[in-house]
Amino acid sequence: MPRRRKPAFTRWLVIICVLLLLATGGWFTMKWLALRKAKFTRYPEFGINIPNEYSIHGIDVSRYQNIIAWEEVAKMRASQVRLGFAFIKATEGIGNMDPQFQRNWKKTRQNDLVRGAYHFFIASRDGKMQAQNFIRRVDLETGDFPPVLDVEQRNGVSKAVLRKEVKAWLAAVEEYYQVKPIIYTNVDFYNQNLGEEFDEYPLWVAHYYQQERPRIGRHWSFWQHSDKGNVNGITSKVDFNVFRGDSADFRDLLMP
Repeated sequence: MPRRRKPAFTRWLVIICVLLLLATGGWFTMKWLALRKAKFTRYPEFGINIPNEYSIHGIDVSRYQNIIAWEEVAKMRASQVRLGFAFIKATEGIGNMDPQFQRNWKKTRQNDLVRGAYHFFIASRDGKMQAQNFIRRVDLETGDFPPVLDVEQRNGVSKAVLRKEVKAWLAAVEEYYQVKPIIYTNVDFYNQNLGEEFDEYPLWVAHYYQQERPRIGRHWSFWQHSDKGNVNGITSKVDFNVFRGDSADFRDLLMP
């Protein structure tokens, strides 16, 4: 039996529908790309007091800083200070990865910023499983910072449980990367919940708006001194950090 040809009206209706779908699809694609595009925001200054007695400065970021124009970050100079490193949120808990991590991780290396990856610790979850989440997502290379554990909440567990799970994360990560991880936390949390059991680990400590140094008894390597900085290429406020030491000390800390 010969095939019937579709009426001309039907054929034109199909063609129009296809064209409309292509047009709207293109519009949504353009809109999505616009939303994904980095913002070339610029500021005259960092907008905070910079502790100038330190020579190596950096920032830390996560999805809350949205899409970052890293080339602008790397080029910024203010008050004779440039940014030399960035800590980047990689993972959280046992299964989550920061949606901006892969882009931030690649772009920092491309723009000659020393990069570090951190895991946000959930104290009520298994420490080893959280370590495996980090290990699955993060490939460290020569010149990167050692892995970082961000621990700043107890999530309802006892101090003993917190310390047990933190130790499990640190041990698993150290075994895999063959380097001692860095601990990030604030002064009060370290003193009240971690303490001398963890003094062997390099410390990145948060203590805001101090004049010269964080008020903590033990040795520290990084100090997060403000959470309100402005950086070219980033639309929201940014955490600022300094490294305690000179360029040789800085190189010695990096992955071999």
